[in-house]
Amino acid sequence: MAKLVFDPTQLPVISLAGEAALAPARLSPTALRQRFAQTLAWEPEISTETDDRLAAPFRRAAVLIPLVERPEGVTVLLTRRTDHLTSHAGQVSFPGGRSEDYDSSPIETALRETEEEIGLSRHRIEIIGVLPDYATISAYRVTPVVAMVAPPFTLQVDPGEVAEAFEVPLAWLMDGQHHQRREINLPQGGSRAFYTMPYEQYFVWGATAAMLRNLFHFLRA
Repeated sequence: MAKLVFDPTQLPVISLAGEAALAPARLSPTALRQRFAQTLAWEPEISTETDDRLAAPFRRAAVLIPLVERPEGVTVLLTRRTDHLTSHAGQVSFPGGRSEDYDSSPIETALRETEEEIGLSRHRIEIIGVLPDYATISAYRVTPVVAMVAPPFTLQVDPGEVAEAFEVPLAWLMDGQHHQRREINLPQGGSRAFYTMPYEQYFVWGATAAMLRNLFHFLRA
């Protein structure tokens, strides 16, 4: 299948997810740890972005969803990829990447890749759980590993992969009013819908936005 190239920022918003924002009490560090310690019924959201890849042979990958314990409220640490990369150039993403044969688990992949990409030591990271795997259009099956991160810490980004690291308030991301649906018409017919979450000068979309949607559903359960 030919690679589909488009600018998501130029596509119209067709709808908002629209669910109410999560209450601040559910987004405290204590509440987040307690939620991941529970088993509650919930349904992950399946994106049409990957409908045509579900039967494909997937490569394994993992990302870290770092939840930073700031005094003013928990934030999500994200990265913006460098503009010269051959895939996903300039996109907002979680730290992470492809699993290697020597990785003992998706958690190990996420920790290793995070340290390599942004210099965040695993000693500052407390794993609290994982979300369901997410299948990407590029044929990766990605495990989102959720962790609490305790400041202070110093980041050292790999300039070959990461242009910058930044934080977005978790409360802002966990508000359905900020979850936009956009749609692109495909050359072969049909369309593909996906989520976007523009925040200040950053444009969160695609797999990153979809995994944040699943975190939203998980925390709402």
